[in-house]
Amino acid sequence: MKNNYHLLISFLLPFFLPSIGEAQVENSQPNIVFFFVDDMGIKDLSCYGSDFHQTPNIDKLSASGTRFTNAYAACTVCSPSRAALMTGQYPARLQITDWIDGWFMPYASMKIPEWQLFLPSESVTLPEMLKEKGYKTIHVGKWHLGENEKDWPLSHGFDVNIGGWKAGSPATNKGSYFSPYNNPTLPDGEEGEYLTDRLVGDAIHQIEIVKGQPFYLQFNFYNVHTPLEAKPEKVAKYQALIDKGKGGKHHQNPVYAAMVEHVDDAVGKILKKLEEEGLIDNTIIVFSSDNGGLELKANKKGRLPKTNYPYRTGKGNFYEGGVRVPMIVKWTDKVQKAESNVPAMTIDFMPTLLSLTSTKYKKKTIDGADLSKVLKEKKTMDRTLFWHYPHYHIQGAEPYSAVLKDNWKYYKIYGKRSELYDLSKDVGEANNVIEDNQKVAIEMEKALQQWLKQTDAQLPEINPYFDPEKEKKTKPYRLKDQFWQ
Repeated sequence: MKNNYHLLISFLLPFFLPSIGEAQVENSQPNIVFFFVDDMGIKDLSCYGSDFHQTPNIDKLSASGTRFTNAYAACTVCSPSRAALMTGQYPARLQITDWIDGWFMPYASMKIPEWQLFLPSESVTLPEMLKEKGYKTIHVGKWHLGENEKDWPLSHGFDVNIGGWKAGSPATNKGSYFSPYNNPTLPDGEEGEYLTDRLVGDAIHQIEIVKGQPFYLQFNFYNVHTPLEAKPEKVAKYQALIDKGKGGKHHQNPVYAAMVEHVDDAVGKILKKLEEEGLIDNTIIVFSSDNGGLELKANKKGRLPKTNYPYRTGKGNFYEGGVRVPMIVKWTDKVQKAESNVPAMTIDFMPTLLSLTSTKYKKKTIDGADLSKVLKEKKTMDRTLFWHYPHYHIQGAEPYSAVLKDNWKYYKIYGKRSELYDLSKDVGEANNVIEDNQKVAIEMEKALQQWLKQTDAQLPEINPYFDPEKEKKTKPYRLKDQFWQ
């Protein structure tokens, strides 16, 4: 009998082995945790050069993965970059080219186009593709890609939405970084609860209940967007450093520094949870920001409490400070511990993550590049990157398009001028060298025009209401008060 039993097992075993192997392959799919910070400039982290902000957890993440030194946001403001992250497409192609709601300058020289005010339902998104691969998809935090609930995360491939709605700031709907939040997708906590702490707790709970299934956790911070609010004990810590003369050379704001530390704490807590659950080695971890840092006004002594130095200007403006962002990717034993100077952009996340997870693309245009070989093999890539912002912004941006190639940065400011900078010699963009490099400028203009046509970009027009005197006296209009209607 025993011999017959063993013979039966030997006969049946090969038929069961393939299904066991398939299950192991399925379970070995890497998880993804994507940290997307709001308004964080590249110089806000100590691993990128801040001498005041303390970010030990992000520094550790940087040291254990690939840190990009030439990473860019797809736009100088948030909503377009968020749409680019979701789709791998340029904001110009999506026609989501300004933050939602946006600003209107009724008497400015250029009339801005009527752009898209939500992420279209037909858009093919990263979480949708991962979901088809068997991933549990979780959104936590800021969304800001549509006014109505039908445009929020659950309509774009996420199984779970915690805290994501129309708001671009916690202050929307008279909310705050402290409970009550007045957020319809996030029940209020105890009075005084800090928003980022709450979101971290909810994210950790999702990690606990999704065991056994690969997951995509998109953690979109509301930090460090205004209003500047942080826990009093953290603010006091940085104020004490300033009082002792230990403030940073380019960072002097204790509240902002505390908000940056809240981000770092959140990253640390989630990474610790991944370690406790035995998931850290099989999780792709990404850290980046939606646009460059917001430059804050100088205090009475003339000190700038927050700058993006050495980069020029910041969020809402068209120079490097408005689009340079941190970008870190870690995957234990898969992604190299390295520093990469390959130009990278928000549009690259989708094709790269799909490649790393062996997820097939749907038949949809993807503008971004697959950076998986840069991450795994330290490969280099020649890139040409484009921006298109046919709008005005209270931080200084005027309707413009730009192109970056071989360290040359070319700007076309509509109705006014063109500028050219050699970033290899002038990363601060102090010297416009267009007069001495006409051939380069002509080539860049040609490339830009081809790209604008390929993406069907909306262009600004001459404003029939242009009045320079009224322009000086009129504050920008919000969308709901649009001048043209």
